[in-house]
Amino acid sequence: MASHASDSMEGTVVYLMKDITRDGAPVLRAHAAKVAFPLSAADRQLAHDMMEYLVISQDEEQNAQYHLRPGVGLAAPQVGVGEAMAAVLVPGPDNEILFKEVLINPVIISHSVQPAALAEGEGCLSVDEDVPGYVVRHDRITIRYQNLDGETKKVRLKNYPAIVCQHEIDHLNGILFYDHINKQKPYSIDPEAVIIE
Repeated sequence: MASHASDSMEGTVVYLMKDITRDGAPVLRAHAAKVAFPLSAADRQLAHDMMEYLVISQDEEQNAQYHLRPGVGLAAPQVGVGEAMAAVLVPGPDNEILFKEVLINPVIISHSVQPAALAEGEGCLSVDEDVPGYVVRHDRITIRYQNLDGETKKVRLKNYPAIVCQHEIDHLNGILFYDHINKQKPYSIDPEAVIIE
């Protein structure tokens, strides 16, 4: 059984690694289509593969073996599928997992007024170059989404997990992280903003 899992993992990684959609592809600027339930076998496999990619990319040994950029989120348009689905895996200190979920048809239903940004800026598996500047987002959000069984869920997130989910939901709406950066003053931000280290 271990070798079967290993074979499956390798196939998944190779498939997704070479098929990460790069900036400039039309699918990254399109609105993703709503996913229908019950999920098709192809959609279930896609959800599994995207999450597995994140797990593997965050493992140092496998990361090096497959030459992957570590990822905390991956949206279906990033692998060329224009559907409203994204995998999120946010690690915390001491191997803790802050948030792990496949979000299907996610919508931000409320958010804080207080802005937030990552101190080092954001990156994206689909964008090869660094784009410096604060990506201004909301510090706290509430998301409504469906899980793999079609159950509607609601979750409140803050700080880093909230930033990651906003980044992935943006992908489903044709928005890339650098669209949020002030082009004239990339490091300008509200003095009340939360800067996440």
